[in-house]
Amino acid sequence: MVTDEKWQERARGILRSELGREGLGYKELVEKLAKIGVKETPQNIANKMSRGGFSAVFLLQCLHAIGCDKVELHWKD
Repeated sequence: MVTDEKWQERARGILRSELGREGLGYKELVEKLAKIGVKETPQNIANKMSRGGFSAVFLLQCLHAIGCDKVELHWKD
């Protein structure tokens, strides 16, 4: 059985992978989020990433802001 902690790791991993693929850090993500009307700070994003417990809405906002229109998932349970 996959724990909530494991799901949080997966969500964080998806976002980290996409940020890395685009060569973006938290500061650049903040700027891109602001362009779609989402107010964050680099510290808020760092906190969310360290917790891993951010909402699906936040994940989708980030993916949209960085121009990601496709995510490939490979589940390893």
